Amino acid sequence: MKYIIVLGDGMADEPIEALNGKTPLQVANIPTIDKMAKEGITGELKTVPDEFPPGSEIANLSVMGYNVAEVFEGRGSLEAAAMGVELNDGDLALRCNLICLEDGNIKNHSAGHISDAEAAELVDYLNANLNTENVHIHAGVSYRHLMVIKGGKKAMKCKAPHDAVGVPFKDILPEPTKEDARETAELLHQLIYKSQELLANHPVNLKRIEKGKDPANSIWPWSPGYRPAMKTMSELYGVGKTAVISAVDLIRGIGVYAGMDVIYVEGATGLYDTNYEGKTQATIEALKDHDLVYLHIEASDEAGHEGDHALKIRTIEYLNDRVLNDLYAMAKSSEEPVTIAILPDHPTSCNTKTHTRDNVPFIIWRSNLDPNKADGVDRYDEYAVKKGDYGLLVGNEFIKEVFNA
Repeated sequence: MKYIIVLGDGMADEPIEALNGKTPLQVANIPTIDKMAKEGITGELKTVPDEFPPGSEIANLSVMGYNVAEVFEGRGSLEAAAMGVELNDGDLALRCNLICLEDGNIKNHSAGHISDAEAAELVDYLNANLNTENVHIHAGVSYRHLMVIKGGKKAMKCKAPHDAVGVPFKDILPEPTKEDARETAELLHQLIYKSQELLANHPVNLKRIEKGKDPANSIWPWSPGYRPAMKTMSELYGVGKTAVISAVDLIRGIGVYAGMDVIYVEGATGLYDTNYEGKTQATIEALKDHDLVYLHIEASDEAGHEGDHALKIRTIEYLNDRVLNDLYAMAKSSEEPVTIAILPDHPTSCNTKTHTRDNVPFIIWRSNLDPNKADGVDRYDEYAVKKGDYGLLVGNEFIKEVFNA
């Protein structure tokens, strides 16, 4: 048996008034995914443990079957792995966004989805001028970067910027939760304020403003942690060779610690303009010598953070038309049985532009499933799957069911 997990990041949602009280999944035209729901078995999955915030790092670890409380050490450490940044003992890693502030409030978490080249120039400038011997920012993709503090302490409360749009940044500066982290928290305050001074009149930002784009006028460090200790998916669940395909360093980093081969696809952007076809073909190709491929597509999450329900519907339809059509056809014609699971990691609300901790809908479809064992659910959305035979799964129950072929 071969396995594919198709993760449509944030594609679940809540009722939207402009959609007559329906969700984007309910409105989207997704005939192939609906057909797979009808031919498969459906249910709901709780991806966010009660004691954790509904971040993609938490939810994707849960989907892969990890005990989050045991293995989670912050987003930064996961992204460090994807970027090839080696963390030594005592190195504190934090995700470091380039964000846009307006009138002291966080306007957006992405600096208007700044380009890689613009961001790299700004990060180089910050590293040269922050004058902090024990701090280094590593350039990543678009607004997503990595900060490493030698000797930093992680016991801090740090707010994710995508969950604080419209909030005054001064109200949510990092706070120590233990006294030994006070010095680190104060250092982050200094870095944030200094970055604002440095970035205000940088040529990259002045050109962006001239073009009507949002400037990257502050850094925002968050999700601190050290190097995690994780068993591989093969060690945990006995699956053979595994691979991950994603445009997002966070997911690639989880893949590295999970023992997965990281496959890069040209034109994978993490937005609605990502190379859907390229990622699909890379999945099909990888399945020739891998037993599991984890295909992560970010676009719906970003549309949700923008509050753009029309774009979110389009990204869901792209997932159907440009990914699942070909994967379904491949699996139907494959001599070896194929299991395809489809789900988001968490909902991303277009109403609030943030992640929520609601359960997510999933399908487990198998090319060799007896049609009489399908559960009768004939479409895929947040409400239809409540009648699915899997009911509500928690923790590693989902991944166990995926492998229970």
